[in-house]
Amino acid sequence: MRTDLRHRTTSPLTRVRNLGILAHVDAGKTTVTERILYLTGATHKRGEVHDGTTVTDFDPQERDRGITIFAAAVSCLWDGHRINLIDTPGHVDFSDEVERSLRVLDGAVAVFDAVAGVEPQSEAVWRQADRHAVPRIAFVNKLDRAGADLDSAVRSIRERLRTVPLVVQLPIGQEDEFTGVVDLLRMRALIWGAGGDRYEEVPVPDALRTEAERRRRLLEEAVAELHPVALEEFCERSALTEHTLATALRDLTHCGEGVVVLCGSAYRNCGIEPLLEAVVAYLPSPLDVPPVRGVHDGAEQERAADPDAPFAGLVFKVNSTATGRLTYVRVYSGSIRRGDAVLDPGTNRCERIGRILRVQADRHAEVERAQAGDIVAVIGIKSARTGATLCAPAAPLLLEPPTAAAPVVTVAVEARSRLDTDRLAMALARLVEEDPSLAVRTDPETGQTVLSGMGELHLEVVVEKIRRAHGLEVGVGRPQVSYRETVVRGVTGFVHRHVKQDGGAGQFAHVVLDVEPLDPDDDRAEGFAFTSTVTGGRVPQEFVRAVEAGCRDALAEGPVGGHPVTGLRVTLTDGATHSKDSSEMAFRTAGRFGLREALRASATALLEPVVEVTVTVPDDAVGTVLGDLAARRGRVAGQTARSGTAVVTATVPLAELFGYASRLRSRTQGRGTFTTRPAGYAPAPASVTGVASS
Repeated sequence: MRTDLRHRTTSPLTRVRNLGILAHVDAGKTTVTERILYLTGATHKRGEVHDGTTVTDFDPQERDRGITIFAAAVSCLWDGHRINLIDTPGHVDFSDEVERSLRVLDGAVAVFDAVAGVEPQSEAVWRQADRHAVPRIAFVNKLDRAGADLDSAVRSIRERLRTVPLVVQLPIGQEDEFTGVVDLLRMRALIWGAGGDRYEEVPVPDALRTEAERRRRLLEEAVAELHPVALEEFCERSALTEHTLATALRDLTHCGEGVVVLCGSAYRNCGIEPLLEAVVAYLPSPLDVPPVRGVHDGAEQERAADPDAPFAGLVFKVNSTATGRLTYVRVYSGSIRRGDAVLDPGTNRCERIGRILRVQADRHAEVERAQAGDIVAVIGIKSARTGATLCAPAAPLLLEPPTAAAPVVTVAVEARSRLDTDRLAMALARLVEEDPSLAVRTDPETGQTVLSGMGELHLEVVVEKIRRAHGLEVGVGRPQVSYRETVVRGVTGFVHRHVKQDGGAGQFAHVVLDVEPLDPDDDRAEGFAFTSTVTGGRVPQEFVRAVEAGCRDALAEGPVGGHPVTGLRVTLTDGATHSKDSSEMAFRTAGRFGLREALRASATALLEPVVEVTVTVPDDAVGTVLGDLAARRGRVAGQTARSGTAVVTATVPLAELFGYASRLRSRTQGRGTFTTRPAGYAPAPASVTGVASS
């Protein structure tokens, strides 16, 4: 890969790359990030996860647990290009951090373990990137490990991620003898020394020349099948030039039809320079992605990545520190300077920017100006929350915010001392402001403060943060999962009349509802569908919308145990109005109480959240693990062998996994590990129904 192959224009934005590092936990994301910072000169010492010396895992809990919990932004320079990089978490409990990061990124590097290949959370973050149409390149890491196999990892990418891997490197040596790679574009070998700081470029070793030529041919054929210009050249010359191949790889990366695959060992500093060259060569600049779209006065508008356009940016992270409130912003268009006024169109509040910071994880460097394509933190914005838009007051534009996942695990929290109750409430409010995947409410029956999050580990981290950062002693109740209710057998022609006369204008609404289970193949995110078959104007359209709004109100509490209702279709089949007393409020009330009564007349069932669990254990512990999963109402979906270990995949109710980590360690002498990812909801047995509704 040579710099003269890269796309160039006169705009400096072509020399900016905004990318994230995505992977399953322990695949090596943070180590890759540390090596990038070291090689680009942003740091002068290699940080190590096991030593707790990494730049991006700067939070004390991250260093104690050895995992990434919070997305951390860093910035560095490579070959004249500004690289703004976000190291994202790999644990499923923190997938919302990944979601918010992907919303503001132009590209990503997906890191895979050369031994394990595509793991559950690797697949989950890949699908998240698919939803945001973020172009990616892949880096197969840990080729120095025992059992590492590039071909096996590439095969798992093809089969599990359903994409076309375009492998541009061939490893030199295996496992402990891994020393470098063959660059299949330039047909040169890159060899790293013992220190791994820089590589030496040499001819391809004779022992690998035949295999390298074969793989170069396979790469050309794969690219020609996907790229029309490459196909034309391939048909004429029966080969592709380096320039055509590099250009086609860039185009295929941008459109998502293929993924460039590189390999190396970040821990041994092997393969990072070619990865940086690939980032610059193949991933898009802010000018290569479509203009950001927003809404103003009901009309959709576009803002191009132009420093001279009106300012528009998205807040993707808020962090309260000892020195003040940091608001992380991706600037999509225009520019901002210290002292500029910006508008939050969601709240219609204007605030002034105090300082602009170039972020380096927990360290910052002040800059005078930020422009389109930049990712910066600003100080002085007091009210904008995660997902808010900041824009020029003279050119308002509301951007689509990142979607926040619904919490699935709940615990009750209380201050040990009554004197700390108000401080706890303030700490929880600040945490919810920073993390939209958290929710806090007061239980109306018990008066307890209830904290909800994405998983057991997520809530553990939050509670520990309250203790450490705010100096509060907190009592925590047993975790509870968030149940749902659904319709098993509905009702047809259910009639509800809402009539109210108490002096003055009355209320009248007559609705006839059909309630039925929603088709399992219907992919509506909210699990609810509403249609109207009313004819002849018996219910005006504005009242139909009011009935739908009332039905949505009724979904908040189901008849089994007061849990949210999902998976149903409601059809308004008939109705009647009164010339004076009918109103939108009357029909909304009729929709709410009508659906509540219809649900009581229907056959309903309780649903519980389930997760897909992947357990990796020694061969001699498989029987014990399978028995334990069965006792937890798990359904085993598959079992594979992998170099002395077994990998068991099962679907298990989330409520049965509390405390599973310590149980697995004790049953496997500390050698077993497991990961989870959400798998939706499934019917709960009668024994659970009684507990959940009590």
